[in-house]
Amino acid sequence: LAAALEIDTPMFSKIERGDRRAKRSQVIMLAEYFHVDEKEILTLWLADKTLEDLTEMLVQLKRANHSNMHNTTDVDTVKRAIRAIEIETYYHEHPEIAERPFPDIKTVIFGVDIDRELRREKITRRLKQRLEQGMINEVKALLDSGISAENLIYYGLEYKYVTEYLTGVTDYATMFNGLQTAIHQFAKRQMTWFRGMERRGFHIHWIDATLPMNEKIMMVKQLL
Repeated sequence: LAAALEIDTPMFSKIERGDRRAKRSQVIMLAEYFHVDEKEILTLWLADKTLEDLTEMLVQLKRANHSNMHNTTDVDTVKRAIRAIEIETYYHEHPEIAERPFPDIKTVIFGVDIDRELRREKITRRLKQRLEQGMINEVKALLDSGISAENLIYYGLEYKYVTEYLTGVTDYATMFNGLQTAIHQFAKRQMTWFRGMERRGFHIHWIDATLPMNEKIMMVKQLL
């Protein structure tokens, strides 16, 4: 194997003992040598790294692709970071994708303008309705079907908090309060994103959230 990896035996022994980590190129060589799926073994290799290491790898890849590290959610967990690295690696290995011409798409952007306190009230009321209408049973059915708690928690918000409740990590009150706060924070980030779009020159047609639905629909139709 040392010969297949083009390294000396002492160096290979260090990799075997875990004293030194194999390089990506060496992992690919091993996949070829053992005739195993390259993508699968690379994912296992990445999973052994710390989130800090993965973040640095992603930054380097983006730099090589002349891209910016603008989405911090890509590195909030090891699993997300690995997926982001896989995507960025694909772009690096297939530069023709970035060079594809895209048609000039004319867009119309709409936003719902709502008072902060009214928004919070509607979120809380809607969360209570969803819980009463079977959201917990829905998540339980997913767990019972064989989907792991870890995978559900990965998707965040409702899946995360309800799964933690169902697996005994939290009680109902903690689950509700935590989920309610997380949704409020998510809604706030959405509004921050909209304001950022406006600062970058995008025109947003704001629709009053308190208007009757038929009036909202009519306003949208008039602008399309």
